[in-house]
Amino acid sequence: MRKLFFFFLISSQIAFAQNRNQLWKGYFSYNDVNDLTESPTKIIASTQKSLFSKNLATNELKTINTIDGLSGQDISAVYHSQEYNKTIIGHANGLMLVMNESDGRILIVPGIRDQAGITPNKKRINHFYEFEGKLYVSCDFGVVQFNLITSNFGDTYLIGPAGEEVKVFQTTILNNFIYAVTQLNGIRRANLTNANLNDFSQWQVFDPGYWSGMVTHNNQLVGTNLDNRVYRHNGSSFSLVGSLAQPGLDVRSYQNKLIVTTQNFAYVYDENLTLTNQINSNQILDITPLDFTCGTVINNILYIGTRENGIITAPLNNTSTFQILKPDGPSRNNVFAIQTTPTNKLWAVYGGYNIYYAPDESTHGISKFTDTGWLNIPYEETLESNSLVRITVNPKDENNVFFSSFHDGLLEFQDDVAIAKYDYTTPNGPESVSDVAPSDPYKSTRVNGAAFDRAGNLWFNNSRVNNAIKVLRANGQWQSYPIEDFVTTVIEDYGRMAIDKNGTKWFVTSQNTLMGFNENVTPKFKKAFHDADIGNALPGNARAIAIDNRNQIWVGTMGGLRVLSSVDRFMGEDVELETNPIIIMDDGLAQELLYEQFITDIAVDGANNKWIGTADSGVFLLSPNGQETLQRFTRENSPLPSNSINDIEINAQTGEVFFATTAGLVSFKGTATKGNDDLSQVYVYPNPVRPEFYGTVKIANLINKANVKITDIEGNLVYEATSEGGTLEWDTKAFGKYRVASGVYMIFISSEDGVETKVKKVMIVR
Repeated sequence: MRKLFFFFLISSQIAFAQNRNQLWKGYFSYNDVNDLTESPTKIIASTQKSLFSKNLATNELKTINTIDGLSGQDISAVYHSQEYNKTIIGHANGLMLVMNESDGRILIVPGIRDQAGITPNKKRINHFYEFEGKLYVSCDFGVVQFNLITSNFGDTYLIGPAGEEVKVFQTTILNNFIYAVTQLNGIRRANLTNANLNDFSQWQVFDPGYWSGMVTHNNQLVGTNLDNRVYRHNGSSFSLVGSLAQPGLDVRSYQNKLIVTTQNFAYVYDENLTLTNQINSNQILDITPLDFTCGTVINNILYIGTRENGIITAPLNNTSTFQILKPDGPSRNNVFAIQTTPTNKLWAVYGGYNIYYAPDESTHGISKFTDTGWLNIPYEETLESNSLVRITVNPKDENNVFFSSFHDGLLEFQDDVAIAKYDYTTPNGPESVSDVAPSDPYKSTRVNGAAFDRAGNLWFNNSRVNNAIKVLRANGQWQSYPIEDFVTTVIEDYGRMAIDKNGTKWFVTSQNTLMGFNENVTPKFKKAFHDADIGNALPGNARAIAIDNRNQIWVGTMGGLRVLSSVDRFMGEDVELETNPIIIMDDGLAQELLYEQFITDIAVDGANNKWIGTADSGVFLLSPNGQETLQRFTRENSPLPSNSINDIEINAQTGEVFFATTAGLVSFKGTATKGNDDLSQVYVYPNPVRPEFYGTVKIANLINKANVKITDIEGNLVYEATSEGGTLEWDTKAFGKYRVASGVYMIFISSEDGVETKVKKVMIVR
């Protein structure tokens, strides 16, 4: 016997209002639909992290994701209450969100998630059923009652034979009896007029069989059984309605239609349970594979949720004409790597490997975002290249793009079309892992980190082979460099690569952590310390590397962060590559920054700040020297859909910082941009600054290290700073103390050497 008590407190927990997070953008995939809910004027679909809807009267397509206030938790069920104009979102961890459709406000309802005494991994919400102002919430442990008017929880029903937790797929109500379809204990029934339903003994076995779902349709019970059949109850027993080709995944009744969905079939019955339509996924040409998840009918239009293509629609009177309904987006949410281009395009790939560098051999293709939307290139158009893990754009021709495959070598694109794949069959090109053991028929050509040098040569690492470093020269010639004389074993995996000002190729590895290579010096390879008795030991298995604006190398590993003081150390004779942790003071105690954090990526912005991605702790923004944490973004305090970060990329021109996570791609509008070559394009925004504005004034398109002085119209200095990168912010305060008065303010800008100058004005209205 349990009861959930949550009163006014929960109504105060309001999530981000829509459009409130102006600094954030979402780039989500809406392909994988796991549930549908309906009204006469709207169809709403849920995906893992987001919702989308279509207004059937206006055809308006609307998306709702973490930018708008969703939690970032995995969505498991969605329901729209027409009477109360609310959409309820259920999650795999028991969290509920209640969205008021009239104003978009989202109420966080954590009652089930936070309820003590329930097995933590059994709080998943499976289904909602509305009756007389109450929702009956089917969960993996039982049924919970929720009041749609007060947003309070009522009783919790644990309805196992001895009052234990049982998984409930679905509930329905007929003639004041509530029916609960359980996983292992059949259909259990109770009388709603009974005031003691939280006593498990009041729930009787209605049918002991194995069912997957049940609804009330035309005043009778209709359900899907695990014997792949549909039954109705005639008041005394079940009778057969029809057979299914596969197990039923979803059954629902709406507008006198019964819709049953299996993996590849959708069945539509009328109010008399006569089968009127049967849709096979094979009928929907040019879309393969195609897996159904759920279905409904609104105004005689069939809507089928799918795993790969959003919603498939067709009129019931012409089910040979299908349309795809989904918002524009990338093909998947689990983005492994991203890359921007000079003209603000963004590439994304979905391959990957695990913590042991074992490739996933995925076949998810490539996506590209431009100002016209998303271009999704399927696996079949990538010369069947799988496990795509990195993107390298040719700086001399951004339409020439190379994709590293951790299984199939190197893929080259020109103008969005695959033109070549370089693998173990390419003379002098990438080599296969099996080349180490020629008797092994398995071929896996593992290319990862890649970068162009100033001469237009493409360098990359090739894992688990002797010729670890390879180059495709600008003239089309290949060259390889062996590593066997510098390491104890060549059976090693390599990660990201960066090229410094001296032409040294730096890359992270699974065993030797950080290595450098320069073909013009002796020795060609050097490695940083990985011995606890010498220098400051690097934790094993490095994953991230970045060269900052002061030519320091920042290395992220599975166990923390290290810094190599200068890239020039590689060029010195007999100079040891000694790395160091960053020591900060925390409550008077010296602490190692990001101690034992699994760091997945490091990106450096125009102000030399460091954006650090982690495997399970979100994103850290560090000051140039790492001594100050400027920002911390997690799923709990920001629109990040996951704390597991795969990749970070910064648009140097706009300052937009992209975060590729395991659950979606989002961006944050940073202000640290790359410094310009001159001051000719400097501009100030917003201008004028109006009374309702409470942000900062940005002075953009500066050169690096520009001196900026701001004075009032009489020449009194109110602000002075030196830019780091291409953008500087002013909080409209006189040296940070008090807000300046209304008026025109002069902005005097000069280069570090004083040769270039620029004068701008900004008007402030209080």
